[in-house]
Amino acid sequence: MNAMSILEKSIAVIPSYNEEESIALLLEEMRSEVPGLRVVVVSDGSTDRTAAVARKYGATVLELPCNLGVGGAVQAGYRYAYEQGYEYAIRCDGDGQHPPSQIKNLVEGMKRFNVDLIIGSRRLCDEVYKNTIVRSCGIRCLAAFLSLICRRRVTDPTSGFQMLSRPLLYLFSMSYPHEYPEPEALALMRRQGYDFAEVPAKFRERLAGQSTIRSWGTFYYMIKVFLALIVDRARPVQQSCSKENVMRIV
Repeated sequence: MNAMSILEKSIAVIPSYNEEESIALLLEEMRSEVPGLRVVVVSDGSTDRTAAVARKYGATVLELPCNLGVGGAVQAGYRYAYEQGYEYAIRCDGDGQHPPSQIKNLVEGMKRFNVDLIIGSRRLCDEVYKNTIVRSCGIRCLAAFLSLICRRRVTDPTSGFQMLSRPLLYLFSMSYPHEYPEPEALALMRRQGYDFAEVPAKFRERLAGQSTIRSWGTFYYMIKVFLALIVDRARPVQQSCSKENVMRIV
């Protein structure tokens, strides 16, 4: 299967909260770099013109009545993608940190590896990304812990730049972590029998706005993620959502 045929069966899912300043530039780039790729923007209770701007640039828009957070917005987008019959979903954040030019890396990874999820990792690139010491240490510890419990190497545990196949779309449309979605989702899918791989992807600064996690908030965030992952390990596996059972459905 070539890249074009994969993209024809794909949709980009863009969770956004008050991103009117960046969403136009992102959708312009999307149109230029991956022409023909369908896009759904999930406006997560935005109070600005995010939804209106996204429609102006040709995207399908899901307007959530209140702010659910990244996890809830992503799950809504995945549910839409699954119910509309797409074989693949490509997640890009609405702040523009994930350049559409890097989508080709995800597609190539989906062609190359026999897995359900491809993650774009900035840690596999040659470029050096500026981080505080606290954030760098936290990410390394979280990556090591996830690598251990997932039995797969993880270098970028908080990357939201991803491409997933239809079986995993089904799982995530039914059950997706809301608090700390990226690391918890990896642990969840591995327990259910799904697999993933990372590919290099260049990230950039936000096109507009500021991150909600800053300074020592990163340390607090990492502690909560570790606790959430430990609690998740104690929960029973949902056999109805295991890959073996889902393959009979999709």
